Amino acid sequence: MIELNPMSNLLELDQYTYELQDVKEPCLFRDIYPYDEVPKTPFNHRRVPMNMPNEIWITDTTFRDGQQSRAPYTAKQIVDLYKMLARLGGPKGIIRQSEFFVYTKKDRDALEQCMALGYKFPEITTWIRAKKEDFAMVRDIGIKETGILVSCSDYHIFKKLNMTRRQAYDHYLSVVKQAFDAGISPRCHLEDLTRADFYGFVVPFVNALVELSKEAGIPVKIRMCDTMGYGIPFAGAAPPRSVPGIVYGLHHYSNVTSEMLEWHGHNDFYMGVANAVSAWLYGASGVNCSLLGIGERTGNVPTEAMVMQYASMRGTLDGMDTTAITDIGEYFEKELDYPIPPMTPFVGSAFNLTRAGVHADGMMKDAEIYNIFDTEKILKRPAEVSISNTSGLAGIAYWINKHFKLPPEKQVSKQDWIVQEMKAQIDALYADGRTTVMGEDELVKLFRANSKDGRCSLNWFDL
Repeated sequence: MIELNPMSNLLELDQYTYELQDVKEPCLFRDIYPYDEVPKTPFNHRRVPMNMPNEIWITDTTFRDGQQSRAPYTAKQIVDLYKMLARLGGPKGIIRQSEFFVYTKKDRDALEQCMALGYKFPEITTWIRAKKEDFAMVRDIGIKETGILVSCSDYHIFKKLNMTRRQAYDHYLSVVKQAFDAGISPRCHLEDLTRADFYGFVVPFVNALVELSKEAGIPVKIRMCDTMGYGIPFAGAAPPRSVPGIVYGLHHYSNVTSEMLEWHGHNDFYMGVANAVSAWLYGASGVNCSLLGIGERTGNVPTEAMVMQYASMRGTLDGMDTTAITDIGEYFEKELDYPIPPMTPFVGSAFNLTRAGVHADGMMKDAEIYNIFDTEKILKRPAEVSISNTSGLAGIAYWINKHFKLPPEKQVSKQDWIVQEMKAQIDALYADGRTTVMGEDELVKLFRANSKDGRCSLNWFDL
């Protein structure tokens, strides 16, 4: 049959409708996932077209998936972080939604306090068990959308649920009907999608969800869950690992619109951010993330990473306040006692810190040479240097100028007496066996002592 596809506006040949394949034995893709070896990356050389949606956005799971891998947040901490999420996402709601648990009194208190703020964005959504009483609970709270777990790989269907594909298919659809009956818009979490039989189970199941949605007149959102981080963004890669193939397949064969497609990735193979960007490029409007990437095992896609990717892809921040990223990082460290690895992009203590003297020399001439962008303007984080025996005169001069925020007319250079004197004293420390970098307090004391010397052009008391 030839039909006009409203998504491509082209006449397309539709000769086959995918039906559920109710196999007797689970399909575990052992050639791709042998378990006793690193997973394989197969290619079938079938390339699907890029299809960037008109609108793309971020959704956040800090208070759901993010709470599954660390000590639970208090209600106050959730409210504080939610406020910062709203500020980061900006008035256009680039961070569109935030996902909450509702099972403990603490989580319900936090949810109610966040709802009381009256923010349009991030919209508050939930994640619940597939039970009738849970649907009634979220409806009574005033929640319009909730996540429902619908595990779709045979690993889960056969091994965890002890069901056949047909049994899982029927069970999931009955649960979704309950959500529709309660007037709730379901967000179906296709757990372990990158190990699922895409055309034998996923496509026919999603087709059935779309039909139910049409009958109910209530939208259904499809969350594509790369639960184990197996997804790959490469053009020409084969299912079930291909992110472009998954997005294209659900868009093309199941008629799921872009705004109803959302990617949820994990970072087990360091592909989290790349896969999320790929999902945007090939037709999903939403990517689901968590602050600092905190989530199950190796974590989720970091919310702050996708904020930067959004700006990079769109050429604008669209009102997002990126300085909130620095405040969020400081909140995690100071209020939550969460140690952020120093090299973590955008929030780590060393992300824009240079140690080499030759780099510091370049930064004295123009910070753009060794800084990724104007980190002071975008993140409230000026580029910094650490001081050791490798920092050289340039590093010490740069540290003095930045630490004391000296105006151009007062800034020191490598030729200044105090810079050369401090270097000589620092070199002596390392010659005596020191191995660690100099601390800020040490450098301030060293500068203070030498600035009292008459040969110094700077007076400590004037700074």
